[in-house]
Amino acid sequence: MDHVDPDVLALIALGETDPTAQAHLAVCERCAEEVAELERAVRAGRAVGPDDVLVAPPARVWAAIESELGLSTAAPLPTPAAPAPAPAEDRPTAATVLPLRRRRTPAWIASAAAAGVVVGGLGGAWLANRDDAPAPAVVAQAQLEALPGWDAVGHAEVEEDADGRRVLVLTVDETGGAGDTDGLREVWLLKEDVSGLVSLGLLDGEEGRFLVPAGVDLTEYPVVDVSREPTDGNPAHSGDSIVRGLLGITVTPVSQA
Repeated sequence: MDHVDPDVLALIALGETDPTAQAHLAVCERCAEEVAELERAVRAGRAVGPDDVLVAPPARVWAAIESELGLSTAAPLPTPAAPAPAPAEDRPTAATVLPLRRRRTPAWIASAAAAGVVVGGLGGAWLANRDDAPAPAVVAQAQLEALPGWDAVGHAEVEEDADGRRVLVLTVDETGGAGDTDGLREVWLLKEDVSGLVSLGLLDGEEGRFLVPAGVDLTEYPVVDVSREPTDGNPAHSGDSIVRGLLGITVTPVSQA
């Protein structure tokens, strides 16, 4: 029996609907259990309030994350007394650049991140949203133009905070085009000659914020691309791009200063 793609299971746990996948869940105990586990993570994340404080998890939590991601060394854990984001060089990379392919982030981490869960060394993402944190600088931006067969426009800019974390802030106004009634929209960074690419995640709606992995050089991967992806479980780029644009560096990034 073919099982449902983990990313589709994560979307279902977050409240999305997929009739084909849900029909499969009704007869597949394995996939149904995965969704149930993801839903528990989502409920935990959505239960976090402004009065909650960051606490250090047991060492076994990071050990499990390290094992899942195949890391060789563990990042330092924050302590309850003085929580602080891990240095950029110690943070695990969220995606790996592969020629014309991508390596997906485990679905349970994707669901936790989307729901706002903070775990171990990833707590810096939550701390970066504190009211007293300095505003990030815009280090690059691009106008996104429609590819043939699409009627859409978009804008992208890269924000970088004082700790070197970069976030791609994306808006896409898509009014029509071939195949626009089905599938998912995925955000990519490409080389200018399209010889390599890295996936940043799925775009839900017209706006989204996507963490740029610390190991990705925007001068090497300066093209922002949004593609229409079928829900077929194939991790490769579909070749059906909706909008695309070249990032222009506006200031020297902290990570390259």
